[in-house]
Amino acid sequence: MNATEQTSMRQVAVFTHTHRDEAIAAAIRLISDFTKAGLTSLIPVEDLDSLDLTGLQVAPLPAPLTEDDCELVVVLGGDGTILRGAEQALAADLPLLGVNLGHVGFLAEAESSQLEQIASHVIAGAYQVEERITVEVTVTHRGEQLWSSFAVNEVSIEKAARERMVEVLVGVDGEPLSRWGCDGVLIATPTGSTAYAFSAGGPVMAPSLDALLLLPLSAHALFARPMVLAPDQQVSIEIIDQATNAAVVWCDGRRTVEVPAGASLRVTRGAHRLRLARLSTHSFTERLVRKFGLRVEGWRGAGEPTT
Repeated sequence: MNATEQTSMRQVAVFTHTHRDEAIAAAIRLISDFTKAGLTSLIPVEDLDSLDLTGLQVAPLPAPLTEDDCELVVVLGGDGTILRGAEQALAADLPLLGVNLGHVGFLAEAESSQLEQIASHVIAGAYQVEERITVEVTVTHRGEQLWSSFAVNEVSIEKAARERMVEVLVGVDGEPLSRWGCDGVLIATPTGSTAYAFSAGGPVMAPSLDALLLLPLSAHALFARPMVLAPDQQVSIEIIDQATNAAVVWCDGRRTVEVPAGASLRVTRGAHRLRLARLSTHSFTERLVRKFGLRVEGWRGAGEPTT
């Protein structure tokens, strides 16, 4: 097999936000660059009608996607679109490359202004892969499993009725921790510590950590502090069995289920790790400064003059 034949067999999955003109234009430009290099772009079936792919080397994305179908999942959009692509990449153990078209975009590796650079890195296979912990949640009621799912950022248990709190009893590793009347409870990953958990007052955690963050939301209790747990610890949440105490469970704000009073949830480390493709060696500190626009003028780093 010559180099040209080998290159022509390479496939990359491409997801984009099909309701944004900027995202559609960026996706078509990227797919065009891949086509010129002999790469086939796999497009979700539901996106095909939204993109003008005339003359481009594309194919429908297989369902379910497996690690044998392509080498990389590229997603263009904000964190919501990137989480959509992550659902596919995670199950197939494929690396994910996020291109930010949103606002903060902590899951993204590059900005839309870098499309030419992104294409050249993907074509050359010039990227590193960084792995992140995920979480899984299982919901049971009266001995029967009602639902299970996974999350890259967080699992949230929230009150079902706006006018009242949800009453929960939270435990860790089979031991009771505290009973809270609250708006809800988050169990987040370090990746998710800059998402919902951040806006709820949780600590920022380095994404390379293997840890879980337990965070009550507006809890009416003396002890209602965030807790950082070891990755193998298990969090249990009981929805106190009273008539008006229903709740809603969300995973990454994308997958949801209503939970009746008396139900129990178990949250653990996920079986799969999120694999993120990285084009640069920027540190997490540098990303925080850039994404949040933090003021750092006057900084005198190690080895720099102090006068």
